[in-house]
Order: sequence, then structure tokens, then C-alpha cells
Amino acid sequence: FPPAVFPLSCVVQNYSWGKVGLESEVAKLVASGDPLVQIQPDQPYAELWMGTHPRGDALIRDNRIPQKTLGQWISDNPACLGAKVKDAFQGQLPFLFKVLSVNTALSVQAHPNKELAAKLHAQFPEHYPDANHKPEMAIALTPFEGMCGFRPVEEIVSFLQNVPELRALIGEVAAEQLERSGSDDPRGVSAALRVCFTRLMKSEKKFFVDQLNMLVKRISQEAAEGKDTSGSNGDLLLRLHSQYPGDIGCFTIYFLNLVRLEPGEAMFLGANEPHAYLHGDCVEIMACSDNTVRAGLTPKFIDVLTLCEMLNYTPAPSSSKIFPAAQSQLDPSVYLYDPPVPDFTIMRIEIPASIKLYLISAMDSASILLVIQGTAVGTSTAAASEMSLHRGSVLFISANESISLHLSSPDGMLLFRACCLL
Repeated sequence: FPPAVFPLSCVVQNYSWGKVGLESEVAKLVASGDPLVQIQPDQPYAELWMGTHPRGDALIRDNRIPQKTLGQWISDNPACLGAKVKDAFQGQLPFLFKVLSVNTALSVQAHPNKELAAKLHAQFPEHYPDANHKPEMAIALTPFEGMCGFRPVEEIVSFLQNVPELRALIGEVAAEQLERSGSDDPRGVSAALRVCFTRLMKSEKKFFVDQLNMLVKRISQEAAEGKDTSGSNGDLLLRLHSQYPGDIGCFTIYFLNLVRLEPGEAMFLGANEPHAYLHGDCVEIMACSDNTVRAGLTPKFIDVLTLCEMLNYTPAPSSSKIFPAAQSQLDPSVYLYDPPVPDFTIMRIEIPASIKLYLISAMDSASILLVIQGTAVGTSTAAASEMSLHRGSVLFISANESISLHLSSPDGMLLFRACCLL
């Protein structure tokens, strides 16, 4: 039998928003995973891709396997996905697993549901390259900040009253409509919110740049005088404006929740949920798709009309955006992040120092295992030989295969395992 459990060497993406050199968790993991890699101190290390995406298909690090990449191996051995996964996802690995190290904000964006994705792909294949949805989940590795979903209406109304430049862009009629909308009529609230956000996003470039410059000048002066600018979300405004001067995305901070995640906390981004990652390191998992509808904080193609049409305009507090992990009933070391989509699930595995032998259990799905901390020797009847596991190691595990870990680190281990639980 060819090995069905093997180590991977994964592709790094050097997008400009990434953390630089060894400040980046991506760079640190890559450097620990492969001592021969030279980390460039002035280069951004934004994303590590663990999967079969054509722009970042993982390389197999086992010279007994004739296939060079994970994508090739899976297409030659589709049974490794597990029977249900193979049938449900046409012989493809249904997720892309990543590590992100964010230094400057990513664009304000949302991802379409399957129905809209099919339509966009048919109409504009150059911007929407496939017909799939793209739900995502991020789990913080370091304190992580992002914007996600619409704020409660009272917060938005408070900004409309404290930030005259914002009110000028939206206009008096739309602002008053939101102020009058009552919590007893959620559809009325969503409709008013849609009008306000669409007016903002469609405002004339010259007009919004003038308003933004006035706002930044005012906040800078207030901050210099030691005044409290939190009523205008001053700190975040100045930060985003320094990263993306003159960008309409700077105003989205008045509509979207600021979500702060501590390590181990997660946020799930379903279809049509507006979001933007701002800073920090996380593991991320997503369905296999490149469909992103962008609206700001980006030099890339912006599709304001599609975005404003598709968004979920349901206001909710930022605390509701934190996705809970459930401790496994079967294994207290496992915490399960199981979102309401079939494409992916993540397990966080925290093995305490007292445990010296741990079984990564078999499941009816292919999975990818990432070591964040700790060292062990892994053995499996499905592996060619024993595998040395340490920070930055990435393993592919075929369905129905298990691995015994012989731990050698004094502090236990932290692992993330991406899989598909149908």
C-alpha cells in the first residue's frame, strides 16, 4: 500500500497586508517547519495555504509517493477523502485550511451564497472565478481584530449623531429613517440600514474624500488636545486612514462591529456577512472558492452594487459574532468548531503535558493537521515510517487512518485539525 498519512510542505502567499519577517506567525511556522527556509526580514508573510488550491497546491514530503502535490494525490486516490466526502464534493477536498498573519487591514468584503455565486460566475467570470459559496471561519492564534456584521442600530445612530461627516454622506432623509426605525419592526430596520449603507458606498468619490479628510483632520486635532475620540471611533479611523488614505472603507467602521478575539476564540463568516480582518494571527478555514465581493480598503476591483444588494442587514452585537467551541464528549483534549455549513469543521487539540501517548483518532474524512506548539514522534500503520512532528509541521491524514503521538515536549501540544464532518 502507498502511504496514506504523510507530511506536507505548504505554499506561502506574500500579500502586502501581511506581517513582515519573523513578526509573522506564518513565517515563524514555516521557519520551524523547515529549517532550510530563509525568512526575508523585509518580506510580508501573509498566508500559509494547506490544501489543494491550484494557486497553492501543497507539496508532498515523502519520496516514496510518486505524486508531487496533494491535489494530484487526491485525484489519483479519491477514496482517501472518505466515502461521504468523496460523493458530496465530487472527489475534491472541500476546504482550504490557512494561517493568516495580518498587519494592515484586508478589504471590506462579503462572499456570495451558492445561488448568487452561480449567477455572478456566469455573468462576470473574470471577477468571480467559480460557482461555489465561500463560508469562512477564523480562530485566533494571537489577539485578533476584525470587523464583522452590522452593529446594533443604536450604535450606528450614535455615530450618525456624533460624526457629521458621516451624516453628510448618508444624507438627512436616510439618517432620520434609521433613527426612527423601531426594534419592533426588524424588516423596517434592515431596510433603513440597507439605504444608509448603500448611500455611503455609492457616494461620489470627490465628496467622500473631502468629508473623510475633514473627519481625519478633526479627529487628529481632538486627539492632539487629549480629548476622548471614542464617540467617533477615532483610533480605528486614524489607523485605517493611514493604511488606506482616501478610501471609502474607512467609513464602514461606523456600521460594522469591531470584534476582538482572544487566542482560541473564533468567528464564523457565513454568506453575505460583511467583514474585514484588521490585525493579528489566526488559522482560517474556508470552502474552496475564490469568490469575493469587495467594497473598500483595497486597490482591487470593487463591486459596490453587488455588495450592497447581497449583504445581510441584520444588526447584532459584536459579542454574538464570537463562534463557540464545544469540548468533545469523547476526548477532553478536543474542542470542536462545527459551523452551520457542511464544507468544514476544525478541531483544536490541546494535549496536556501529563499525557505522553495520544491518539489522533480515525474519522470518515480526510484531514489536515497543523502543529502550533510541542514536539512528538508520530507513528501510523498508514505512514511509510515514523514522522517527527514539531511546530510548523503539517500532515495529511487520509480518512479512516489514525496516528499515535509519542510526546516529547514538557509543555504538551497544541494542534489544529481541519476536516469535513458530514
